Amino acid sequence: MLLQDKTAVIYGAGGAVGGAVARTFAREGAKLYLTGRHIDNVEAVVKEVEAAGGTAEAAQVDALDEKGVAEHLDTVIDKAGHVDISFNAIGLRNTTLQGTALVDLDVERFMAPISTHVQGNFITARLAGRRMTKQGSGVIMTVTSIPSRVAIPLMGGVAVAMAAEEALIRDLSAELAPHGVRALGIRPQGMPDSATMDDVFGVHGKAYGLSIEQFANLMAERTHPHRLTTLQEMANVAAFAASDHASAMTGTIVNLSLGTITD
Repeated sequence: MLLQDKTAVIYGAGGAVGGAVARTFAREGAKLYLTGRHIDNVEAVVKEVEAAGGTAEAAQVDALDEKGVAEHLDTVIDKAGHVDISFNAIGLRNTTLQGTALVDLDVERFMAPISTHVQGNFITARLAGRRMTKQGSGVIMTVTSIPSRVAIPLMGGVAVAMAAEEALIRDLSAELAPHGVRALGIRPQGMPDSATMDDVFGVHGKAYGLSIEQFANLMAERTHPHRLTTLQEMANVAAFAASDHASAMTGTIVNLSLGTITD
């Protein structure tokens, strides 16, 4: 198993992305400490993991609460002795954050994804990085999306937030890699099996007079295989990237855009 004897902390574990990553990390042997603002959602993922034979604990932690994140990490280290993977999968509902032209968007809605995504990733990465550098190893990970690299209308502050997350990953790697700590992100194409994507596709589809299905098909046609990434594909890559087999991967964003972005 790729992650045997690894200890992983996942933020936003109750969401579609965090849940998929949690189930896959557990399948690969990691011991999980799952967190989120809504404890019921996190506990539901814990039950799934345990039903499949994995090990997981749930905690109500807001990734924007620096004190809460620090206390939880210290609890994890007290129990497990180390933290090997910090995976940030926090997100915001996009029903009001996208779909409005920038010139018509108010500052609060523009800043919401920047404040949440970037600040949350900075807090969790900084606190994990401090502890990982002391132990001389670890992996800090996050998920971004293709608007970080592709200009798409009506994205509001989301594209800016995704680009900032990727810059943060590169800078974290530059500072932490000499101490044995890797930092990397995953950039999937829109994943239609995520409820968030239903929201996003609905908002953008409406702007163009298209149904959710029609907009999803339009996005799929822009990829090389004419389909979209799945949650499980993203999670499988995340498990490999978090493993020791990916020890040369740091300071980079794994491109899962299915050819939408050609590196």
